[in-house]
Amino acid sequence: MGFGKLQIGSVTLENNIILGPMAGVSDLPFRLLCHEQGAGLVCMEMVSAKAITYHNKNTELLLQIHPQEKPVSLQLFGSDPEIMAEAVQMIREVPYDILDINMGCPVPKIVGNGEGSALMKTPDRIEQIVHAVSGATDRPVTVKIRKGFTDKQINAVECALAAQQGGAAAVAVHGRTREQYYSGQADWTIIAQVKETLRIPVIGNGDVIDGPSAEKMFRETGCDGVMVARAAQGNPWVFREIISWLKDGSAPERPSPQEVYDTVIRHADLQLQYKGEYIGIREMRKHVSWYTTGYPGSAKFRGQINYMEDMESLKKACHDIFLKEHGLEMPGMQI
Repeated sequence: MGFGKLQIGSVTLENNIILGPMAGVSDLPFRLLCHEQGAGLVCMEMVSAKAITYHNKNTELLLQIHPQEKPVSLQLFGSDPEIMAEAVQMIREVPYDILDINMGCPVPKIVGNGEGSALMKTPDRIEQIVHAVSGATDRPVTVKIRKGFTDKQINAVECALAAQQGGAAAVAVHGRTREQYYSGQADWTIIAQVKETLRIPVIGNGDVIDGPSAEKMFRETGCDGVMVARAAQGNPWVFREIISWLKDGSAPERPSPQEVYDTVIRHADLQLQYKGEYIGIREMRKHVSWYTTGYPGSAKFRGQINYMEDMESLKKACHDIFLKEHGLEMPGMQI
């Protein structure tokens, strides 16, 4: 395959470099930034199907979509085919482009409920869920799975086939087991095996951090698309860098301190716009920590992050680490 457009059901992606879904990370502000840097598809934080059917207020924020971030994939998790289908019907007015089903989350609370990666223990249930969800929406349905549940239960191929049989338009495969969580090295051979077996697109996930690693995944697995997740934390520019590398082998310069500062402040502005200052600034703390990685004084800075409670304190701290350290000043900056 290699770099290029990707067709998932009725949806055409302009490129096949995808922002993966990350709970507590891939919210609307972050997705917008990644889309602007070139991501061909952005995936939302996972949403509980049960919570939707219970009209849970907290899910309303998770379901927000901005027209400028599209195409966007909405990810649901659950284990009951009927509840999943009911939830899909209840959110039919939400303007997502692709509906993804989470079958890879390793978190104990999710797995303990028989959801997320626990579904890989029962491929028959995977087919039932995908069939029910596909019948409840006119938009493409995709599935995200792992290599297997444990090292003794490597069944990604069987689970991917079950998803395809149920009507999935594509499958994303993370090359680690649930047992591994995010540790160790991702096994790309399992992605290649799934790709060899399925007739629908296969998206590879795991250890893609830059252009060369994305190129290597395409070459070694034959996958149709590459999913980038943790490498985008504090680094939305990873998408433009990967795309540049895959297009012509060039690696654009890393963003300047000024660009990083401007992006962090814009990210924070978006957080405040959608979530208010109290929640927005607190959620920015982890993002700012990621953005500052590698900067002089960043270790000390990260120790101060949890004391940020308003936009002014965040601006002052970011000014000091990104601009002041490099002899730059913002016009009119009050410090």
